[in-house]
This record gives sequence, C-alpha cells and structure tokens, in this order.
Amino acid sequence: MPLEATMIILDNSEYMRNGDYAPTRFGAQTDAATTVFRTKIDSNQENTVGVMTMAGKGPEVLVTHTKEMGELLSALHDASGKLGGSASIPTAIAIAQLALKHRQNKNLRQRVLVFAGSPLQDTSPDAERALVRLAKKLKKNNVALDVIAFGDGIEEAGEGGHSILKAFVETASSSDNSHYIAVPAGTHLLSDALLSSAVLAADRNIPEEAIGGDAAAGGDFAFGVDPSLDPELAMALRMSMEEEAARQAAAQSASNPAASSAPVPTGGLATEPSPAVDDEEERLLQQALAMSEGHDDVDMDEHAEGGSDDDLTEEEMIARAIQMSMQGEEEDGKQK
Repeated sequence: MPLEATMIILDNSEYMRNGDYAPTRFGAQTDAATTVFRTKIDSNQENTVGVMTMAGKGPEVLVTHTKEMGELLSALHDASGKLGGSASIPTAIAIAQLALKHRQNKNLRQRVLVFAGSPLQDTSPDAERALVRLAKKLKKNNVALDVIAFGDGIEEAGEGGHSILKAFVETASSSDNSHYIAVPAGTHLLSDALLSSAVLAADRNIPEEAIGGDAAAGGDFAFGVDPSLDPELAMALRMSMEEEAARQAAAQSASNPAASSAPVPTGGLATEPSPAVDDEEERLLQQALAMSEGHDDVDMDEHAEGGSDDDLTEEEMIARAIQMSMQGEEEDGKQK
C-alpha cells in the first residue's frame, strides 16, 4: 500500500451550486473527497490527508495533515459556506505543494488531488506554458498529481484532441504516478467513479491493468467484475480478452489475402454467390456431394470437364477452395 501525504483541493467556485450532479456539484464533490480520505487512511495508517479550497476570496488551507475523519468533515462544512468566485488551479497547487513540504513524516510521498468542476479562467498560450512549468516543478519535487474533472471542468478537446488539464497531468507524471479522469454528469456518483478508476487503484490494492477505461470515466467495472472483490478474476478476464484479440489478429494476418476478400461461410453459405460463378459453384456442389458419398469417379469426370486448375479464373479457384473446405467439414461430421 502506498505511503503518502495527500492534499485535496476542493473547487468552491460559483459553479458548485449547479445541480447536474446529485445533490449539487459541491455535494457530490464532498462525498468524493470523503471517499478519498477513507481510502487513503484505510490503505495505510501512516497516511495523512489535508484539505484546502481554491476559490472564494482565494485559496485557503482548511486542514494541513490529519488522520481524523472529524477534522475532515469540519473542513468540508466550512468550505460549503464559502462558495463563490472563480477557481485558481495554479495558485492552489503551489500552496498545496508548500503545505506538503512541511509534512511531519518525511517518508510520506507527496500527492496533490484536484477537483476541477469549473472551466479554466485563462486558456491563453502563456497560461498553458505556466502550467507546463508548474507540472515540471511538481515532477522535479516528486509530487504526484491527480485531476478529477467534472461539470464545466471537463474540457472540450481542441485541435488533435488536445486538453490543457490532461496535458498538465501527463507532464507532471513520473512512472505513471499521476492520473486524469473526466466524470460526466449521469446516473453514476462522483465517488463511485473514483473508486473504479486508477486514482485509488493502488490504495485499494488493485492492479491498474484491471481497471477498465470506461470505469475511469464513471462507467461500470471492466467485464462486470469489481477488481477490489476479486482482483485475480478481473486480471484473468482481461488477459483472456487480450490473448483472444492477439489470436484473432494473427489468424487474420496469416490468412490468404484473396480468400479474406471473399465471403467466408460460417456453418453454411451465409452470402449469395455472385452471378459470375453461379454455374461453376453448382458444378462444385455436385462434385462435393458425390465425393462425400464416396463417388471418386465423379471427381475425375467433373475435373476433366472443367479443365485444369490453370484454366480456372481467380473467382472459380476461390469458389473451389470454399467447397473443398465444406467437403472437409461434411467428412468430419460423418466420422463423428
């Protein structure tokens, strides 16, 4: 289990009054922050969690480092009465980093978890470059970063699918220790989306490979299995799917390009033959039927009438290959 000191940054801007997340954006955020606190403390008794806000009159640290649920609930209650203004993510992260620097247990790794439910106030190139510099500073100081975007914090992808917050997290990430998830409004709770994402995977002792992509976005667990209840089953299902995908890809690449372009029957003729090969296919069907009944002479006679393989067109050769395959299946059925 990770040994960490985490600073949770809450979005307490005016946007948190919206009711698109039940009961409100701030209420959903409060529930999610409580889930993060419990998960972090339960994973390791040495862990500590701090809470701060980033809007209102300005970023404010409510709790520096605590293990007590009562202190967290008191901080969340105080934050609920300070809704207003606009959020300043860069300033809040800089203050959170300073608070983590003064943690009592220096063995605790540092992590900043940001709830972003309001749009970025400044999306200019200069502001983006400032975020990049901040991300590099976090990476240099070994501070992991998690960003949970919801509501208006979910950015519309720009050119090439570019997202400022996502790029910010990717720049700060070191050995995949940072995560970005976007949780759209819907039937799923914000806290449930966090539990089924990579943000809390390490704290719940779940391999990140067992976390499905849809789950990270607030969907169901991958393969319908909660990895925390049965991580071995979740991993086995994922490995099985990956092996099956690799097998199918290998079989497709090894197949004849000409044969792969033709309609291949599965358990019978699934497609109608083209008019150009109707007569030849009828002849080959007669031949296959006779051969399955043991009349080898029909094969010789028909082959003589049809000419050599060199005289067949490409479509006729494809049709013959299909019928020979069907012949093998019929012979296997008789042997059984």
